[in-house]
Amino acid sequence: MSADQENQGSPTGPRSGNSPGGAAPTVVINQSQSFGGRLRMWLIVTLLISSLLANYSMYVAYSDYFSADDGPGERFHSGDAHASDKLALIRIAGTIMPPFSDRIIKTIKKAKEDPHVKGVLLVVDSPGGTVTDSHQIYHRLKELLEKKPIVVSMGSLAASGGYFVAMGAGTKGKIFAEPTTWTGSIGVIIPHYEVTEVAEKIGFKAVPLKTGEFKDSLSPFRALTPRDKEVWDNILNQSYDLFLDVIDENRDTLDREQVRALATGQIYTAQDAKKIGMIDEIGFQEDAVEALKKMTGLSKARIVSYHYPVDLWDALLGTAKSGDPAAQWRAVLELTVPRAMYYFSAGLPPATPEG
Repeated sequence: MSADQENQGSPTGPRSGNSPGGAAPTVVINQSQSFGGRLRMWLIVTLLISSLLANYSMYVAYSDYFSADDGPGERFHSGDAHASDKLALIRIAGTIMPPFSDRIIKTIKKAKEDPHVKGVLLVVDSPGGTVTDSHQIYHRLKELLEKKPIVVSMGSLAASGGYFVAMGAGTKGKIFAEPTTWTGSIGVIIPHYEVTEVAEKIGFKAVPLKTGEFKDSLSPFRALTPRDKEVWDNILNQSYDLFLDVIDENRDTLDREQVRALATGQIYTAQDAKKIGMIDEIGFQEDAVEALKKMTGLSKARIVSYHYPVDLWDALLGTAKSGDPAAQWRAVLELTVPRAMYYFSAGLPPATPEG
């Protein structure tokens, strides 16, 4: 038999003298087959996962489109678990702004429409937030107040917009503050930062293309003109007067001039706030609950709170969104959007909202 015939008849090709029995070439061929198998398996698994995510996405979209929004879920908080009459605990924590303000409004609506809820305990622990969102929550609380009493329990901080929403308890409701509560900071602020000197030093110049004199008003890259200040002073004063009106309407212990004297942006301790009539009592949440029971005439009550479950799809995409350059760029742009705020900030950016 010739050498060529011998090589053709061998399943592994020519034998190497350095590899007895042709073992080395066989190992190379098996490794190639193993890699190909792993590649095919990886592709199959990837396609399977992609298919599952795509189907789940379509299912969520379908469910969201056709299902009604039932609002927040309810859970037992304290009190008599077997009582049919309920007191609803609505919590306003962190900065008052979307999307958390929308959830608070839906929670207020649910408490108002539940016939078993006889009263509401509004727990406020917030430095405030946007003028619009604070007023929307206050407006919905006033609608609720037409049907059910409200008692407020202030946590560590109920300042600016946090105090604004507390006025939703009205003249018949009571406001409790803990001994260490800070409240007040009555006023309006539009955060604005000017970096013209820094930009000039580094050779940066902003030249916006605009259609009107005030289109880039409050831009950090140009100084405010006297006409700019006139425009924004008018906006600030209207929001400021609204704040004074709301306090004057809902605090029998204060008249309009007293409210104006307090509205310097100053923060007040619980003790000082009680002396000047900004709050009614110094006490803890359980004291506010007892006051609410007396107002509703209930000896026993089931105290419930509300919550929004974390959506699975949001959880799956949460980390991806945080690394999305487009989302990060939008966040940077939003920092430059002028917002009138009832906010106690001490010059710091808005705190992260809680929901």
